[in-house]
Amino acid sequence: MAISISIPNYTLLPFLYLLLFSSYHLPIFSINVTDLLTSYPDLSDFTNLLTTTAVAADLAHRTSVTLLAVPNPFLRSSSPDLTAGHHPSSNLADVIRYHVLLEYLSLSDLRRIPPNGKLITTLFQTTGRASSNSGTVNITFNPSSNAVTIYSPTSNATLLALIKTLPYNISIFSINSLLVPYNLDLMASETRPLLGLNITKALIDGHQFNVAASMLQASGVVSEFEGDEGGAGITIFVPTDDAFADLPSSVKLQSLPAEKKAVVLRFHVLHCYYPLGSLESIVNPVQPTLATEQIGAASFTLNISRVNGSVGIDTGIVQASVTQTVFDQKPVAIFGVSKVLLPREFFGKNPIEVNRPSNGGGTPGAQPPDIALSPEPGMYNPAGRDSSPTGMEIRSMAVAEKLGLQRLLLGLWCIWLNYPYLWR
Repeated sequence: MAISISIPNYTLLPFLYLLLFSSYHLPIFSINVTDLLTSYPDLSDFTNLLTTTAVAADLAHRTSVTLLAVPNPFLRSSSPDLTAGHHPSSNLADVIRYHVLLEYLSLSDLRRIPPNGKLITTLFQTTGRASSNSGTVNITFNPSSNAVTIYSPTSNATLLALIKTLPYNISIFSINSLLVPYNLDLMASETRPLLGLNITKALIDGHQFNVAASMLQASGVVSEFEGDEGGAGITIFVPTDDAFADLPSSVKLQSLPAEKKAVVLRFHVLHCYYPLGSLESIVNPVQPTLATEQIGAASFTLNISRVNGSVGIDTGIVQASVTQTVFDQKPVAIFGVSKVLLPREFFGKNPIEVNRPSNGGGTPGAQPPDIALSPEPGMYNPAGRDSSPTGMEIRSMAVAEKLGLQRLLLGLWCIWLNYPYLWR
């Protein structure tokens, strides 16, 4: 005997509506903080520091952050003056990272902070160079004066104004003083003599890096790397000769145009000195490379983590590991790696061109247009400036649209299948 099951339409219809409208996904965002700050000339010095230290590229991979920006007059009057351009870039980058809070805080969030304050972790803590909890700041709120103060062991600053906010992604506030982490001496390394390392010779002396040494010498980028010895320092990942020999025949690395080959070589270099211990304990896995600085934020990054007792490096299409230390003397570290680090931007499914626009312009191959959102009431906004934020790019839209189409088709199929029940 057939069993008849009656499904009331007041139960089925809400389910179908939920299924259909759930196909509209929120886009996945990445932050272009320099675009967000471009409308504020009084923050130009701080914006420039974000770019030159590559911290802006690091922020492209993060959400739920708060940036404490120092306006030009306060930054230029700070001690030391970071705009003078004679500070070691590695220390300078850590000072800028100290102004990035790894938590989204709105103005109302700050005004709810208890009187004894709240400890907030900064981006500096993720580098592995912050001793103990020296990569944190303490934020307090005084209800009687409405003053928000940020304390570090060696400095403090008062919040001036809300610059921009993109809810739950990023807030940008201006503060009246530079914050310097504990035990970070910006002056100590200024007179450090250049190491004068001949990178090509160091690789040849390593006896199993001849291919890499030849490529570096022929491309001319080795002089760029050696020029960074007196600045931020560098960390170089060098594939062994066996790694080059093991490349699949489909990978025509040596046939790449010179400019692309140079990008691949820069992709093997971090613009910061990391000894092996720091790599093993690295907290922020996504690391920008010298190629990131050339091409643009959110591209040509390496994912570095500890895997099976060694340092693993993931490009998105290649997983390699550190096999040996070739050279390690501050500010240069050179490590042998088991595979050639192939960037997905060149060797993945959707390769890009080196000379593609990276600023989101309206030319072919540019990134999708920015999203304009309304500013919060009372938000700082220079007279005559457009207050719509520009630094958020839609990411992974193709995936979202595909999922949406699949759910739409599934919903229509369910409606057709249950059509007899809808009109009972």
